[in-house]
Amino acid sequence: MHVSQLEWIVTVGVTIAVLFFDLVVIARRPHEPTMRECGVALSVYIGLAIAFGLWVSNFHGTQYGIEFYAGWLTEYSLSVDNLFVFIIIMASFNVPKVFQQQVLMVGIVLALVLRGIFIALGAVAIQQFSWIFYVFGIFLVYTAVHLARDTDHEDDGENFVVRSARRWVKTTDEWHGLKLYIRENGHRLMTPVFLVIVALGTTDLLFAVDSIPAIYGLTSEPYLVFTANLFALMGLRQLYFLLGDLLNRLVYLSQGLAVILMFIGVKLILHALHENTLPFINGGQSVHVPEIPTLWSLAVIVLTLFLTMVASLIKTRVVKKS
Repeated sequence: MHVSQLEWIVTVGVTIAVLFFDLVVIARRPHEPTMRECGVALSVYIGLAIAFGLWVSNFHGTQYGIEFYAGWLTEYSLSVDNLFVFIIIMASFNVPKVFQQQVLMVGIVLALVLRGIFIALGAVAIQQFSWIFYVFGIFLVYTAVHLARDTDHEDDGENFVVRSARRWVKTTDEWHGLKLYIRENGHRLMTPVFLVIVALGTTDLLFAVDSIPAIYGLTSEPYLVFTANLFALMGLRQLYFLLGDLLNRLVYLSQGLAVILMFIGVKLILHALHENTLPFINGGQSVHVPEIPTLWSLAVIVLTLFLTMVASLIKTRVVKKS
């Protein structure tokens, strides 16, 4: 896939413009968005993602369009799982609803920056070391097993980095708007905004470690990896407010994601065997194993997400009636 410099410039430029517009609008009018507002914005982002996939298919080939859709759906489903952690963080720090949009925007910007770095590193690693697919595949299989065993998302919202920040930095539990710090009795105290940003930043880093190997199992094109992540993250803020308590009804989400990550992990390992250069595996020669087409991957992802949603809704409805 040949992506011109102009395409990269336009893509990054539009991304920055949209983020800047969002930041300006939110900063001027801090509020808890309505369901209608979230629904309209989310529909626009999803529509743009579908249109972008059609554009890729038309100008770069159907195969690349399929790879984009598979990557986008995978990243979107992982982003929904990430919302559980965002909700826990917001609740544990008692973030006022009027400020939640701004805090989420900071988290999204951090996620885009961190994923951009990981995408670049992943592209270099794939070009230089073909055996990296073994690492990606094994890591995804491990992650899938961990997710399958995870039956809830309970956590105190504070990871090791946040606890360390509390230990080494003087903080206050009182909110002072969106100020990162205040001065009190001659001392600088970091506000909860600072701690929330630290929590979001470190969790975004962990999310990137999971999601980037997953999407590189579906496409090796950095441009598609970047745009799939971009479209998955752009509607995350609206999805947070739109779904709200409905997220708790997706009781089988972790198990569904485990199936998807396990499938992609196996796909990566098969690809690594096919491209094998490691001397201790088949004498450094390619291993004749079947490779899974991207169209099959897209079908498995869509079917798994559909069954996960249906099973979750049936389960919660039965529990509610009983």
